[in-house]
Amino acid sequence: MKDPKQLGTKVRRLRLRRGLSQAELARRLAVSASYLNLIEHNQRSLTVPLLLKLAREFEIDLESFASDEEERLAGELSEVFADPMFEGQELHSQELEDLALHSPTAAKGVLKLYRSWRRLQEDSRASPVEAGTPSSRLANEEVSDLFQSRDNYFAELEDAAERLSRDARLDVKRLAEGLEQALARRHGVHVEVVRPDQLSGVVRRYDAKSKRLLLSEVLSPTSLKFQIAHQIGMLELGDVFSGTIEKAGLEDPATVTLAQVALANYFAGAVCMPYTGFLDAARETRCDIELLEHRFRASFEQVCHRLSTLNRPGNSGVPLHFVRIDIAGNVSKRFSRSGIRFSRNSGSCPRWNVYGAFLTPGTIRIQRSRMPDGSTFFCVARTLRKAGGGHRIPQSRLAIGLGCDISYASELVYSDGLDLTDDQAIVPIGVACRLCDRTDCRQRAFPPIHNPLDVDPGVRGPDAHTAPEG
Repeated sequence: MKDPKQLGTKVRRLRLRRGLSQAELARRLAVSASYLNLIEHNQRSLTVPLLLKLAREFEIDLESFASDEEERLAGELSEVFADPMFEGQELHSQELEDLALHSPTAAKGVLKLYRSWRRLQEDSRASPVEAGTPSSRLANEEVSDLFQSRDNYFAELEDAAERLSRDARLDVKRLAEGLEQALARRHGVHVEVVRPDQLSGVVRRYDAKSKRLLLSEVLSPTSLKFQIAHQIGMLELGDVFSGTIEKAGLEDPATVTLAQVALANYFAGAVCMPYTGFLDAARETRCDIELLEHRFRASFEQVCHRLSTLNRPGNSGVPLHFVRIDIAGNVSKRFSRSGIRFSRNSGSCPRWNVYGAFLTPGTIRIQRSRMPDGSTFFCVARTLRKAGGGHRIPQSRLAIGLGCDISYASELVYSDGLDLTDDQAIVPIGVACRLCDRTDCRQRAFPPIHNPLDVDPGVRGPDAHTAPEG
């Protein structure tokens, strides 16, 4: 939980949203108006008994009320102001934290404006003729924000997955068969596995008119059942998806469609790896990804993603972050429950082991890493191969990164045999070069925002790649 002295501003916002005076709220909490005034100005701590009274009075979730949303917001603002366009107008971290804490709506407005500007810049560079065309990259970020705002946990989708498993009497060992029968019985849709050339380069196509779900034969057995579960979700949970998307304020058609697909994928993962059984297995194996792959007949990526969703109140797993990148460093999936920050705008730190995973394909890499603020993480990463579907179709390689705060490392089997107290083995990392103050980093590509580049033409340092070389 956050420092109790930092919750006063949230109390004030909650009171104003409910249209209450300080005197009225003080009466309901059985405290004096003057004491409540001190709390709202962070001059007195919000005690646990008062916090519980607030929760009962306003029917709020304590975990979400005391969440670190402001810290995430301040971190994103620091990335925005690290952009070279703000050179000479630097803001200190405390100013950004104050903006996120006291004026979160204004802070989100700044982020929205900046991202819109970035999108226009990228679109105009990519295609001057079509400048202003909506960017799929922005849609992907908005969907990531939706999942982050929900802590990558959707109780309504977990409940729907459990109902399906119960009603259709699904068995993990014969899941594909059970899902195929459920799709036919509940919706009259039949599954056909066809040759790749019949799908024109895609691996799944739903034909609503003929009520057929066409799946490519290049899909693995784990992907086949996942795609069937995905289709059931799309057919049955449209209202649930729409409610979630509307509540998140997503409006752009491309973003809405992408969010629907992402939510259906979440549902499919919950069907293939039921929450309680999967959480029990994760605890038993200490998050041994390979063992979980075999037990649930799932892929490496599916298991890693599912591990990052185990956030049911009162029955959660290790708080993990999850990231997926391609060989060029593009982030296609990201989520953080560990507290680690991902770069959105200014390039990522090359010292993260998820980037080094491409040097040893197929091998799990382990890293203990520390951010400039002292937060320390235990991370694992591995590449995976995406089959193209034949000799002439190029394959692609991606890397998956999974990690937790170092305090949870012992709950992961990958920490066995390691001295977690050995500071010499910890790798200094950052969010991105512009946001990292480590001037002695040999892999630095750009100067830090608060330490402008100082070039001495008579000296060449170890990080000389920050300057162009002829």
